[in-house]
Amino acid sequence: EHFPNCIQRKEDPKEILQSVYECMERTCEKLGQLNIDISNIKAVGVTNQRETTLVWDKETGEPLYNAIVWLDLRTQSTVERLINSTPGKNKNQLKTGLPISTYFSAVKLRWLMDNVEEVAEAVLTHRAMFGTVDSWLIWCLTGGKSGGVHVTDVTNASRTMLFNIHTLDWDPELCKYFDVPMEILPQVKSSSEIYGSMNSGSLAGVPISGCLGDQSAALVGQMCFQDGQAKNTYGTGCFLLRNTGIKPVMSDHGLLTTLAYKLGKDSPAHYALEGSVAIAGAVVRWLKDNLGIIQSSAEIEKLAGDVGSSYGCYFVPAFSGLYAPYWEPSARGIICGLTQFTNRSHLAFAALEAVCFQTREILEAMNQDYGVPLTQLQVDGGMTSNRLLMQLQADVLCIPVVKPSMSETTALGAAMAAGAAEGVGVWSLTPGNLTTIPTDKYQPLINPEGERTASDLDQ
Repeated sequence: EHFPNCIQRKEDPKEILQSVYECMERTCEKLGQLNIDISNIKAVGVTNQRETTLVWDKETGEPLYNAIVWLDLRTQSTVERLINSTPGKNKNQLKTGLPISTYFSAVKLRWLMDNVEEVAEAVLTHRAMFGTVDSWLIWCLTGGKSGGVHVTDVTNASRTMLFNIHTLDWDPELCKYFDVPMEILPQVKSSSEIYGSMNSGSLAGVPISGCLGDQSAALVGQMCFQDGQAKNTYGTGCFLLRNTGIKPVMSDHGLLTTLAYKLGKDSPAHYALEGSVAIAGAVVRWLKDNLGIIQSSAEIEKLAGDVGSSYGCYFVPAFSGLYAPYWEPSARGIICGLTQFTNRSHLAFAALEAVCFQTREILEAMNQDYGVPLTQLQVDGGMTSNRLLMQLQADVLCIPVVKPSMSETTALGAAMAAGAAEGVGVWSLTPGNLTTIPTDKYQPLINPEGERTASDLDQ
């Protein structure tokens, strides 16, 4: 099947599972080579790309279709139909903290039920199980069709559009609106508790006790446990989350209200305001794979650094529409301001600036919603190794940008949640027990009026 104007990647659920098994087995091998006894592994944490949607057969354990990835646009017609059925055709009608968009899981699930015969039949015969990637992995790792546990955590559930972010459970009205039977949904748990144990492999018997969607995991890994603290992750997309404490803040400026974490059955849930940018690191991949103007991700920093400016060239990488704060699915990418002197170095610089400008836009919306301006931004993710990008980001935001020496904060957050679970108790996440991680700090070299600072002129 061909869906025009769609971003599609064929994500085979079995391949995802296989890569997880391989990762764990290789890790155990390497620990053995380092003379570390793997019996010291006390828990496993799971973190996953959010919103990506899977349906599988609980009797055979087989996936019924490839996973539909968060960026996939084939659900656009489903979204239009749903918006047209809401009062006033309002995409923000549902009070889920999320607009009706191709981004979220419920529309992907609806699309699967409407377009894939095997899925529709499995739903009718009560054999279907729905989950985001975390649910699929935990179900398989704890035994699959032979007693696997079908669970998710509040952070992943809050991205489905089927979840009531106030009661912290599936919402019957939302399920009815999307016409999704509640029996196919996983049980919602906290982000830090024992869900079950590993069923096979070198880690058989080890509890799985941490589960967080990737952006929430990065928030935990960055130790943003105080109200008002924020982090931005630069991955395929860009995700800026700000901890708003135990009360949800609903956005008036195009942001999402989402679950930040719930670290234990009896612990309160914490909420976050989130700004999602669809394309960040993906723009570098596009310059490499589609245009061939760079050979590797590392090359973009050198190219952009050679010119030090885009010289009036601007790049809006709306490859799959614009996410926050516009939620405009029909938007498309544009490069403008080209002259006969524009070369690939200027394009490279404009691509990095695009990431910074999109983050600035989200931060301004967040400052308006939250009411207190952010004074520094904590950052993580693959693109943060680009020092030019980090300095540009500080300059565009006019606030310091702080990068931890441990850049894999998503994995760290999942490990922190797993180790803190009741019954595992390897460590505590109370503020007094947290260790600070060394950081690099990028100070802005431009003041809010757009002038170079005195310290910069001295240099």
